Amino acid sequence: MAADYGDAEERVGPWMERRRGDFFLATKTGDRTGAEARASLERSLTRLRTDKIDLIQLHNLVEDDEWETAFAPGGAVEALAAARDEGLVDYIGVTGHGLRIPSMHQRSLQRFDFDSVLFPYNHALLALPDYRSDVESLLSLCRDRGVAIQVIKAVARRRYDGPARPGERRLSWYEPLDDPALIARAAAFVLDQPDLFLISSSDWRQLPKLLEAAESPPVDVSEVSLREDRAAYDVTPLFDGGALERI
Repeated sequence: MAADYGDAEERVGPWMERRRGDFFLATKTGDRTGAEARASLERSLTRLRTDKIDLIQLHNLVEDDEWETAFAPGGAVEALAAARDEGLVDYIGVTGHGLRIPSMHQRSLQRFDFDSVLFPYNHALLALPDYRSDVESLLSLCRDRGVAIQVIKAVARRRYDGPARPGERRLSWYEPLDDPALIARAAAFVLDQPDLFLISSSDWRQLPKLLEAAESPPVDVSEVSLREDRAAYDVTPLFDGGALERI
């Protein structure tokens, strides 16, 4: 969830008002200056009908100019740290998409003690040697520092090819896996590492299958089986260093 994800916070707010103690509540801000980030946080508190957010995250912090602004005096990092000192948030994280984000997260962690990171992680992406190397370095740093590791796009199949077909309903900008067996193996690729948190697809129709996969007995996956899945179902990396880096 994020402040700029439509009316997501306003939809969640009534649940928080009634059942706040049952949830770990996380949201994001895409603002980079301190004043803007503070205002975003305060709007989120109002919309979510709560006096504290468990985890506030800097959303998609990857571009150099935005990174410099966020970490400068009076920037978003300073403002969110102050909000944590005031008790408005418990934890501060940083998120991102695209091929550059694992290395940018390492840069961010060298500047500030973030509590969590979030980035894309699936077999197709990790088949890219440079991306795998950056991810492995990031995982090592997070484990050494006790930083929570959240991963996204675990059940992504590929970018949509062309416009929607008649009657087709697209609930995310990419096509997710939909076969339960494939989802089970994709989930196992993540969950085989006990310190990785698996974040579901924005396509809510996949959630029951993902929950079933997570709750089922462990699935044996191998490099061979995952390569076969990618070839048979045309599973390709979502990111290529191009225009989708900013999504």
